[in-house]
Amino acid sequence: MSEELKARVLRIETLIEYQEEAVVSREIIRKDTGTVTIFAFDKGEGLSEHTAPFDAMVQVMDGKAEITISGNKNILEKGDMIIMPANEPHSLHALEKFKMILTMIRS
Repeated sequence: MSEELKARVLRIETLIEYQEEAVVSREIIRKDTGTVTIFAFDKGEGLSEHTAPFDAMVQVMDGKAEITISGNKNILEKGDMIIMPANEPHSLHALEKFKMILTMIRS
């Protein structure tokens, strides 16, 4: 984590900007116990199906996305959150421009 983010009030949506036809990410916290990363997805962008060895929580800051977990599709909008269980296949598709906070806790 960069020092300029510590111990000050930040408006989270200004920490990352959308880029055309791209997925942008910025790691906010990295510790042995987990990470916090913010993402900005342009409409139509996404992450292909994969698994992670630990639970991950997605919090939607802006826009709308489809998150599929073990074949179950979920539509999330600003203010929504979902927990993706460890070792469950999941993918993400931005239905419109979409920003999220991804918190991963290692266990």
